[in-house]
Amino acid sequence: MNPSRVSPWFRCYQPRPQAKRRLICLPHAGGSASFYRSWCHLLPTDVELIAVQYPGHEDRLAEPMMDEMGPLADKLAWQIRPLLDRPYLLFGHSMGAAVAHEICLRLREQGLRLPERLVVSAREAPCRHRGGGWHLADDEALLEELSRLDEAAAALRTSVEMRALFLPAIRNDYRLIETYRPRAGLPPLPLPISAFIGHADAELSQDEAAAWSGHGDGGFELRGFFGGHFYLRHNSAVVTALLQLMGEPEPA
Repeated sequence: MNPSRVSPWFRCYQPRPQAKRRLICLPHAGGSASFYRSWCHLLPTDVELIAVQYPGHEDRLAEPMMDEMGPLADKLAWQIRPLLDRPYLLFGHSMGAAVAHEICLRLREQGLRLPERLVVSAREAPCRHRGGGWHLADDEALLEELSRLDEAAAALRTSVEMRALFLPAIRNDYRLIETYRPRAGLPPLPLPISAFIGHADAELSQDEAAAWSGHGDGGFELRGFFGGHFYLRHNSAVVTALLQLMGEPEPA
């Protein structure tokens, strides 16, 4: 089965039908599936990488974007069902971490297979969610904020074409995550959670990341990496090696 053919929501850059496990990754606000493409070459052949492609992003530009967390998580929880035929890890970066958590909540409600581990990257726990108003800012202010978080975003300030292409999706996703209101009072998920942070991430404190410990009852760990909010750009080999170890079954 090629997951990319099962649903337009997923990209599988190197189909591995005999893989024993899957790593399903969700991108950040304004991000696309291709953010994870290079990870295929860093994972062993028994792990199949699946990257989520949000509507209105990259090769789904013609489709309407979704700017509310509830409908997005509902849709993904439905679309992900064919991928639950083998053990998997769920990894989300920044906005993607919140989306991944909401997917897990829905899978639990539906009695479906949960990931072996939820890995949340560069995101405060739902109980510490801050919201925000950057989606209401003018283009220049929003671009300045993006450039502060990610040096790769600087190109948007010098290219009118790139700005027109990418800024609508970025603003849409900022609206989604900034207006998101996590549900309070839910019991913790019956799975382990790992929180990854960049040591120099000015957007996230260690305490905010550590608060994820209250959202799962299968164990928790907090890991830090060199870099800021987009530490993944410079630590992909280390991160994928760690995810590979996390996905391996415990010795008998």
